[in-house]
Amino acid sequence: MKKKSLLMATVLAFNPAMEVLAEEKERQDETLNISPVVVKGILPDRLESVPGSYFLVDEKALQERRPFSVQEALSNVPGVHVVGENSFGLGVNIGVRGLDPRRTSRTLLMEDGMPLFLAPYGDPAAHYTTPLERVQRIEIVKGSGQILYGPQTVGGMINFVTRPVPSDGQVHGNVTATLGNNDFTSLYGNIGAGDERGGLMIDALHKKGDGIRDNHDFEIQEYTAKGQLNLSDRHTLIAKASYFRESSHVTETGLGLVEYHEDKYQAPTGKNDVFEHERTTFQLQHLFQINHQLKLSTQAYYAKSERASFRQINDPGGLGGRSVMDRCTGLGVATEANAELCGGRWRPREFEYWGIEPRLDVQHSLFGVESNAVLGFRYHREDIQRNQFRGGDPRIQNQEYAEAFGDHREQIHTNVEAKSYYAQNTFYVGEWTFTPGLRIEDLRIRTDILRAEGAVQNNVESKDTNHQSKVLPGFGVTWNGISKTTLFAGVHKGFAPPRPDRDIHAPGGANTAVVVNTKPEESTNWELGARSNYIKGVTFETTLFHTIFDDIVVAGPTSGSFINGGQSQQTGVELAGRINFGHIYDSAHNIYLAGSYTNLITAKFKKTNAAADVFSGDRLPYAPKHLASLSLGYEHPVGFDVRIGVDYVSEQQEDVSYRAGRSEADVLSGRTGRIPAYALLNATANYRPVGSRVSYFVSAYNLADKEYLTSRVDGMVAGRQRQVFGGIRYDF
Repeated sequence: MKKKSLLMATVLAFNPAMEVLAEEKERQDETLNISPVVVKGILPDRLESVPGSYFLVDEKALQERRPFSVQEALSNVPGVHVVGENSFGLGVNIGVRGLDPRRTSRTLLMEDGMPLFLAPYGDPAAHYTTPLERVQRIEIVKGSGQILYGPQTVGGMINFVTRPVPSDGQVHGNVTATLGNNDFTSLYGNIGAGDERGGLMIDALHKKGDGIRDNHDFEIQEYTAKGQLNLSDRHTLIAKASYFRESSHVTETGLGLVEYHEDKYQAPTGKNDVFEHERTTFQLQHLFQINHQLKLSTQAYYAKSERASFRQINDPGGLGGRSVMDRCTGLGVATEANAELCGGRWRPREFEYWGIEPRLDVQHSLFGVESNAVLGFRYHREDIQRNQFRGGDPRIQNQEYAEAFGDHREQIHTNVEAKSYYAQNTFYVGEWTFTPGLRIEDLRIRTDILRAEGAVQNNVESKDTNHQSKVLPGFGVTWNGISKTTLFAGVHKGFAPPRPDRDIHAPGGANTAVVVNTKPEESTNWELGARSNYIKGVTFETTLFHTIFDDIVVAGPTSGSFINGGQSQQTGVELAGRINFGHIYDSAHNIYLAGSYTNLITAKFKKTNAAADVFSGDRLPYAPKHLASLSLGYEHPVGFDVRIGVDYVSEQQEDVSYRAGRSEADVLSGRTGRIPAYALLNATANYRPVGSRVSYFVSAYNLADKEYLTSRVDGMVAGRQRQVFGGIRYDF
């Protein structure tokens, strides 16, 4: 009731005032033809005024590349590094401009402007991304325009824009069936209908297959309903509800050094390791086009995620380079046979969050200067329950038995209340635009911890309320003095709030607790760049970026602990472009060359904290110096196109927590050591006869079947082998 009351109160607080303002101008607007409200992404209509770098992956690009997962969809985006630990991006790892990609915790993920994390403040981990079948385009923003969104603004943000509800009075939809090696199958269906009064659209998706390693099969299902009701030319309601379910055997631990070299695709406990995830979301938007100059958008959202994971390995490589069974050390090395005789640890967790966000867009002429202003506020609440049950009894493999009879080792309850205020104004002065902005994040985090000591539950409690308020300014400028060309520069303060599970450390003991707070991570992000399609058939963008990161959080001296590592610096240059020779020579046969390149010149620690075991000059983990993607394609006027490409990732460093010592045990664990460079071939072919409603496609990634190492976060993890899939799509 409290949630509903607050939602209603906030909506009513904004809308009546806007209604009065609308009535005051009703007469002058009676003669005006106000266009129906059109729902778009997070980027403004006038892209030439965006004071920073951005990248669009539109529907044509998605069809052209036929990406197997989010990893391939973003592989050609400059500045973006995706670490592929599994086949389908079920636990996606995205890093922007040298930031740690682990579970995308420093890159804001959204769907239609709604956050996608398990908990945006309390646990910004990406165990879900919008299926590409529902996506119309992907927006990647890395410049000062980030201050309109939050809370993660230190690196970049990625918004998945879903397809709109049909509005032409016809029934539309498609059915897509896909098959591939590794037992991969996918079936997707979409149907929708609508007219000027509104409409309804329904999506259904089912995917399954084998993962990168043995016994890593998975299955996902998602059902989504999206509706739109045009109450009038001024008022539009858009509602969306979705249900997602994942059931997989993808283990969260890698391999020790010895077992990796014996068989890098093995998973000794994979048959028993489990990851279950259910996600339910609701999103409601009210769009009020008050007049030509004013638009009020009010968004309310709710998400609930229940995820439970079971693992049987706690120490990869702990026995001379081979993994150890968790809770059953007497069994020795982790093998499929030993896994059947052992228990392990269940980690059931529940995440629930909701929020409401009114936003006012205003066109005005303050001081006689044409301007666009954005004013907004967001109220956001989170409730997080984290539990852990352990036991050596093999019956612990059943979650119900573990919760009834296992050792309840950990119980953490976290509440988050966050208020965000933001304002931004773009001044248009001739060929120039100037965009100052400000965001304020005010949050309270309360965490109650109950942990056990040994195998006995005790009353160790830690209760902490962490109140923080941050002011985050930004400023950007653009110049459009050359036709179809924009020069831009900008600077903004970035912010990443401390996660409660790493912000508070309660090690146990007889009614004692130690609370160690990490400071929030803050950054100063500079950009200077240009984008242009001045030359016929040629588009390009180049950006020079420089980021100073304060109080960066790194892994601490003990397992599971975190600590502020000090200051870091990331400096580099990004390039992206495409040449369409068919457009240049006015030919219906188009040969094109598209690519991107990132040179992360500097990604190092500076002014480090000695307690963090990192040193000034150390390179940041998982920050390759070079990222490159190149594609050569051909488009035939009969509806046939083909593409071949290569994606390159240069050498990377491992997690800093293992770099300082590099003991023999660390080396055997697989956690320390370099990650060699690799290049992966990919290819795609599409055919849709002119006038036909049927499309045929085939796509392949890691075409040369290269074996390569992709991660050492929790042991050594191999990248995906060759994956080929093909399918048929019917549109109606």
